[in-house]
Amino acid sequence: MTEGVVVTGMGIVSCIGFNVDETLHSLMIGKTGIGKISILDSIHRDEFVLGEIKLTQKELMEKLGVDLNLPWTRTALLGVWAARQAYQSAGLSTNSGKRIGLVSASTVGGMDRSELYYKDFLTDAIRKNHIDTHHAGNSTEMIADDLNIHDYLTTISTACSSSLNSIMFGARLLRHNLLDAVIVGGTDALSRFTLNGFNTLMILDHEHCRPFDATRRGLNLGEGAGYLVLERTSDALAGKKQVIAQVAGYANANDAFHQTASSDNGEGPFLAMQRAVAKAGITAQDIDYINVHGTGTDNNDLTEGVAMKRLFGDQVPPFSSTKAFTGHTLGATGVIESIISILSMNNDKVFPNINFKEVIEEINLVPVSQLTDLHINHVLTNSFGFGGNDSSVVFSKVPSNISGL
Repeated sequence: MTEGVVVTGMGIVSCIGFNVDETLHSLMIGKTGIGKISILDSIHRDEFVLGEIKLTQKELMEKLGVDLNLPWTRTALLGVWAARQAYQSAGLSTNSGKRIGLVSASTVGGMDRSELYYKDFLTDAIRKNHIDTHHAGNSTEMIADDLNIHDYLTTISTACSSSLNSIMFGARLLRHNLLDAVIVGGTDALSRFTLNGFNTLMILDHEHCRPFDATRRGLNLGEGAGYLVLERTSDALAGKKQVIAQVAGYANANDAFHQTASSDNGEGPFLAMQRAVAKAGITAQDIDYINVHGTGTDNNDLTEGVAMKRLFGDQVPPFSSTKAFTGHTLGATGVIESIISILSMNNDKVFPNINFKEVIEEINLVPVSQLTDLHINHVLTNSFGFGGNDSSVVFSKVPSNISGL
């Protein structure tokens, strides 16, 4: 295997599992985490279904054993949960002498705490100007402090492509020898602000979402966090690390077509996929499976399908959206689906696009709707954000003679 960037650790928490093994189990048995709202305090409690993690703020803090006196946001707590898993599974240590960094993504940031003070905004200027947990970087700083990482940390917030962009940036930091290991990923918690905002956009489904289905009516929001540990191939092998996957190719494109919609010809998604495949040094025909962005909204699924047909022609690889399992976790969705893609590749399974029944007439593409055996060497995962910030990453299987598989 030539020098490159590889994955040596993973951590995840979402409504379908508190770790990698639980996540895999839910995907294998087709268990969705979408359901009635029971944790989020919202006037829409009986109107929508969400991908909630069924633990309160207090229960999360107690489970993680964090300092209860610190101003924890739910976003930061979920991030700590997943980042600890990734850190430990990769065998990292801040006493190793290695330069370790953290590139974390978030869209909601600390909004779950900020909105508690909504009424105070009208009367208390001091409170309004001193909510330190509000910004997206707060969760990054708290995760870094929890893991004692201080060599490098930064936050990426590019809507739904945020955590795929964190993977790309982390890979570049390694390729330029600025770090020896980097934890990349993202975290986002549900909040009333998010639910109300997406409801205003009229892109929420009142029922379970149906990605790539002709009857789709919108997305289901979810929450969660996921992190990967990336290292250079030579360093991972020298350290006899478990090598889980190769980060083979990646690309970001921005068509800037509309604030919340993709262009009719899928220009941004097409360019992101095309360039990611090219950077991986393979052809479009070498992609064995696509974990699509597949939100269940009218615009995304149609334009993503158009973009796939532009790139793959009549030979679109098997594809599925896993958002009907987890919900759309916004800034965390790219890394959560990257972990799912790696699990798919390493287990030679395509996890199903559940709830699919009727093909979209304009694109005539049928996702994989049942758990399917498939030998996978290269998987492409997509995350497309508001404003046309579109990202794709190719993960490739590690050869059998490499440690860990």
